[in-house]
Amino acid sequence: MPHISVISRRVAAAAVSVVLVGGAAACGPKGGGAAQNGADGAPKKGGTLTVLNRQPQNKFDPARLYTSGGGNIPSLVFRTLTTRHRADGTEGTKVVPDLATGTGTPSDDAKVWTYKLKDGLTYEDGTPITSADIKYGVERSFAPELSGGAPYLRDWLIGGEDYQGPYKEKKGLDSIETPDAKTIVFHLRKSEGDFPYFATSTQFAPVPKDKDTGAKYAEHPVSSGPYKVVRNTNDGEQLELERNPHWSEDTDKERHAYPDRIEVKSGLSSAVINQRLSTGAGPDAAAVTTDTNLGPAELAQVGNDKSLAARVGTGHFGYTNYLAFNPEVKPFDNPKVRQAIAYAVNRTSVVNAAGGSALAEPATTFLPDRKTFGYTPYDHFPAGDKGNAAKAKELLKEAGYDNGLEITLTHSTAQDFETSPEIATALQAALKEAGITVKLEGLESNDYDEKVHSFKDQPGLFLAHWGADWPSGGPFLAPIFDGRQIVKDGANFNTARLDDPKVNDEIDAINKITDHDAAAQRWGALDRTIGEQALTVPLFHPVYKRLVGKDVKNVVISDWTGVLDVSQVAVK
Repeated sequence: MPHISVISRRVAAAAVSVVLVGGAAACGPKGGGAAQNGADGAPKKGGTLTVLNRQPQNKFDPARLYTSGGGNIPSLVFRTLTTRHRADGTEGTKVVPDLATGTGTPSDDAKVWTYKLKDGLTYEDGTPITSADIKYGVERSFAPELSGGAPYLRDWLIGGEDYQGPYKEKKGLDSIETPDAKTIVFHLRKSEGDFPYFATSTQFAPVPKDKDTGAKYAEHPVSSGPYKVVRNTNDGEQLELERNPHWSEDTDKERHAYPDRIEVKSGLSSAVINQRLSTGAGPDAAAVTTDTNLGPAELAQVGNDKSLAARVGTGHFGYTNYLAFNPEVKPFDNPKVRQAIAYAVNRTSVVNAAGGSALAEPATTFLPDRKTFGYTPYDHFPAGDKGNAAKAKELLKEAGYDNGLEITLTHSTAQDFETSPEIATALQAALKEAGITVKLEGLESNDYDEKVHSFKDQPGLFLAHWGADWPSGGPFLAPIFDGRQIVKDGANFNTARLDDPKVNDEIDAINKITDHDAAAQRWGALDRTIGEQALTVPLFHPVYKRLVGKDVKNVVISDWTGVLDVSQVAVK
């Protein structure tokens, strides 16, 4: 999902699993797509692009990838009903047709979505892509042995909650109709105006039933995109892609497929990746990364080298780092205590602990600072740059803590930039100024994830982070504040245990809206309303800074993913 974290409803910090973000339109080196390498100034085809990553493309199966799988490598092989617009910054947050002729035709209540396929769509072997293939691709994503993908379909599709996939069921889902080879209709249990955004996920990639090899499909999935897999080593640790000769740019206006080959090499450390990109020796001159940021020390080095600085791309992604409260744990059941902590936070020290202003931007809203999410400015508990200790002490006295109080802050000991000991220590120092003594509880990464997402064991105060699976307020606010998404026997992200009928009803009302801009305004208003309850304390939105090789051209970084789009890259 940024660092990359799979940021999402199921993996609150993945790379998605994945990346990070921030302010004006994201752009690549010297203005993103403006880089040139053709005689006439246009990018040209040819060469080999190398991708150097930390995280391997595990389970390279469209059913098992979380949403768009980072939005890069998978989309070179798997086309979907819709896709994101491959453009810099805000323009890149728009959903556009891919295999379909449009972004979908909804019923009046947004419970039924109909798509028509384009003419001339084929797989890597030249056989036609049909609506039945897309239906089958969706259905196989329900198979327990192909778990790992986004959970929305099980919740949204009629009959999806109990469906076990085509390997165990005698029939498919009746809620997915294919009246002809070019038409597919989805029947949902509830209104979902964001369905076109979710239709960008790899679960909507076509899979020919006669080529499905189950759990082994990842070894050689059948391509519908501009590249095909010719080698998959160690379950996605290394991927080799070559051109799909049956892909046609006539049916795909978003991907350009400039390189002849793409080689993905994963399992590398951040230091090794950035060193190789900086040096640019041999094939590394035409290399990029989609999951590795520059750190503070590396940015300082880059700042002293104009040639390196010209090769740094800046990305923004829908992501917020925040303090989470569990109001069922004292003293956080008292709103005045929560408000006091919000006033006491020193966001300057937090931003510095997160790597400085080049890598983090202070946040006072839960929604990211982007129109597409419905961003509506507010600061209900203005702490200024350095925290408002006086106001915090005043509220603590009103709450009955005249002599201050002692609390525990849970965080991860992993140096992951988001829940790190440095951020926890910065908060500890700021709250001390307000008379709040903070004991730090540092947990190993796995223990931290298990504890903070356990309904039974969730601490009263902990560092948290959330990213949206697509650029809308819905996947940002609903998992955190919709009372019907409180999970008592699994991973629970509604740590505030908020179950307000008015909030739930407003979420349902917004989900019926298929006009994204109109829905965004409502999401922003809802964010502002929820924010008054001090159920979280937004801290910062991350910013992604990434190097590209010296021979890499046509860099495009959208606000949808925050990372370089490999479908646009050309090499010398």
